[in-house]
Amino acid sequence: MEQDHTTRLTILIPVFNDWNAVALLLPALDHALEDCPMRAEILLVNDGSTQPIEPALLAQRFEHLHAVQILHLRRNLGHQRAIAVGLVHVHQHLPCAAVVVMDGDGEDRPRDVVRLIDEFGRDGKKTIIFAERAKRLEKVAFQLCYRLYCAIHWLLTGVRVRVGNFSIVPWQAVERLVVVSELWNHYAAAVFRARLPYRTVPMDRGHRMSGESKMNFVALLVHGLSAISVFSDIVSARLLIMASAFIALLAGVAATAVAMRWTAHLAIPGWAGYTAAILFVLLAQALLGAFLLVFIIISARANMSFIPLRDAPHFVDHQERVFSRDNLSIRRLRAGNL
Repeated sequence: MEQDHTTRLTILIPVFNDWNAVALLLPALDHALEDCPMRAEILLVNDGSTQPIEPALLAQRFEHLHAVQILHLRRNLGHQRAIAVGLVHVHQHLPCAAVVVMDGDGEDRPRDVVRLIDEFGRDGKKTIIFAERAKRLEKVAFQLCYRLYCAIHWLLTGVRVRVGNFSIVPWQAVERLVVVSELWNHYAAAVFRARLPYRTVPMDRGHRMSGESKMNFVALLVHGLSAISVFSDIVSARLLIMASAFIALLAGVAATAVAMRWTAHLAIPGWAGYTAAILFVLLAQALLGAFLLVFIIISARANMSFIPLRDAPHFVDHQERVFSRDNLSIRRLRAGNL
């Protein structure tokens, strides 16, 4: 990596039809990065948007951002895969000291980008820093569902859900992430699965700057399942253990009931025996299913899977530069010489 790249910062923002919010976000980022010691550039990943880009966005000029580029994808992939394509593009064409990954709706607050950069510097620019949500602004129903999902995620994977996309990633971690197959499913889970060094910093979630969220219940469910799927081998092994434990427990209860029936001559209802037999058959089938699932998943790990560095560029249509301070400076210089 050349010397001038060691002070460059790329801010990666996936966008799907949220151009009004992005048009408000970029000036806020420009203001927040006024004293940033790094050369900040924006890479907007257009995730197959069906709405035209906001004209006000293309006409903006910035004082502290050095460049704004749009990476247009051939189709909509979803924001997790858009992040994966964006990271691969940065790795191949925009070498830098670090990449900030954030959403474009304003809920990842621009002023917190500066906090991530500061924490990144304190850690010697070698650790991924995630924003851990200290306060959420969603409705009560959503927060209850989210807590339930966190409990299920921890039960199945052994990993607690504490972070989203908002983070800063050092270049060394970018070089490793682009060959992590799990990145195609879920960015944060891929970081955990690849065992990259990271830590979290508590940050409150901001308010959406414009429009309504495109994430409905089904999309959120798919997003959560994508995170769990990254740990599919661990999940299958845990399901096998749980099924075995329930069968052992049921067998112990049945043995105890039979012993009490013959030794203490207690009357045991007939339905209890039928219920126990049905439960035993169901649990045995669950055990067999979990056993087969473990072998299927483990054997699949030997097959060639999706590698972002190799496969993600197929989804890139073209790159568009909409602002550059270097070009602006050249135009101003030429105008001054006339």
